[in-house]
Amino acid sequence: MPILLSSQIEAVLFYKAEPLSVKRLSQIFKKDDREIKNALAELHEELKGRGLTLVEWEDEVTLGTSKDVSGLIETLTKEELLKDLGKAGLETLSIILYQGPLSRAEIDYIRGVNSNFILRNLLIRGLIERMDNPKDQRSFLYKPTLELISHLGLSRIADLPDYDSVRLDIENFKKDEEKH
Repeated sequence: MPILLSSQIEAVLFYKAEPLSVKRLSQIFKKDDREIKNALAELHEELKGRGLTLVEWEDEVTLGTSKDVSGLIETLTKEELLKDLGKAGLETLSIILYQGPLSRAEIDYIRGVNSNFILRNLLIRGLIERMDNPKDQRSFLYKPTLELISHLGLSRIADLPDYDSVRLDIENFKKDEEKH
């Protein structure tokens, strides 16, 4: 039995964990905008009474938490924010501080694992923010917030410990990688 377009869109939105435009969904599925919009309307109906909902903003869509379970998610979020960042959070934050702005794909490549959850956690905490990616309209770049820089007692990113030498090491590594 073929998988419905609405189910395929749901899977892509879950996997991407970020808003996608109708145009981008049309490109992914090789369908016209009308077919995508019809499938999105079906998905919206299919998700009624469930824990997820389809969030639509201008020409973009993403999956979000339904209002019926928002209290539960709020409780979990508060618990999450009270916990330490953990090794993965600190690792990701360091990558963004010393190499940012970076795309999620670049962060995933450096870490060797999917960073969706960690990035979401850092975004919720206000430690990083997303910005448009000038090289790829379909993705975002992640950078540290001014609040983080201020909280660290820095007046600029270059004031991080060993910033210049770390940046030089990174550039030398990239040059070596390009040679091979």
